[in-house]
Amino acid sequence: MNAPQVVLRDRLAPIFEKKGTVKLGDKVYVLDHQRRFSLVRTERGEEGWISERYLVDAGIFDKFKKLADDNLKTPPQAKGTTRALVNLHVEPGRDTDHLFQWKEGEKVEILKRGTAPKPAAMQAPPKKASGKKGEKDEEPEGPALEDWSLVRGPDGHVGWVLGRLVDVDIPLDIAQYAEGQRIVSSFVLSEVQDGEKKVPQYLVMMTDNQDGLPWDYNQIRIFSWNLKRHRYETAYRERNLYGVFPVKIGTEDFGKEGVEPVFTLWVKSEDGKESERKYRMIGPIVRRVASPEELKAEAAERAARKAEEGKSKPKKKKRG
Repeated sequence: MNAPQVVLRDRLAPIFEKKGTVKLGDKVYVLDHQRRFSLVRTERGEEGWISERYLVDAGIFDKFKKLADDNLKTPPQAKGTTRALVNLHVEPGRDTDHLFQWKEGEKVEILKRGTAPKPAAMQAPPKKASGKKGEKDEEPEGPALEDWSLVRGPDGHVGWVLGRLVDVDIPLDIAQYAEGQRIVSSFVLSEVQDGEKKVPQYLVMMTDNQDGLPWDYNQIRIFSWNLKRHRYETAYRERNLYGVFPVKIGTEDFGKEGVEPVFTLWVKSEDGKESERKYRMIGPIVRRVASPEELKAEAAERAARKAEEGKSKPKKKKRG
């Protein structure tokens, strides 16, 4: 079933008796077909006629179940609110199979980001040549893409929705610092006591304000709370990232230095390889935490430099 609720008819006629109802996502068994209608039986044993446009193949339902099972433990990267009635698709794309619906104002968790080509009617036409000899119409490099979000609702359903139909919930205190960028995610790293209230300190992921980009975010900012001036300030900023979800936050025990907030990013290199970057927050200061591979490389570099310096030093002459 792909409609919120449909009545089962006892016969195909303008006047009929109600034999039961089926709701969105209910499984039914098809017994007969006639004039774009199907005779179905519900799992409760109710039988009646229903328009075939309300039915979807059981395989599509199974795909949605697998999507939900595969992302059962996927951590949310942001929270959002639907800005219109939305269809949940099994894959990014307006023409892909869809089953469930959420109404406007539904609170959802954003798990991942994807892209899909815009419909052909929305693609930009090739740029016309100026008319000079030898010039040709300039073809676009590829189809224009639009962003899609994998979301999970309070009903447990998981699916892909058009990204612009979900507004990311952004803390009002930091939304004013977007500076023309799109805030795609934010996390509370820690809290500081300011008088009688606790004030959160945020890790924020941002990106350029356009769809179809090859990264989930390309900038991070840490907003710490200045206890003297009672306002947010940028404690750390890193640009030109090729950041991809998920972002992980937590705490870590650094021995004598105590337990401190940490966060981990996944960043792609130019050749497409992903690497992990960990950071720690020491008061209002943010520092990179070197990975074992980075520490090993640094140690090897120091050893090589020391060996090179040893070779370049002049040897002392021995006295006879």
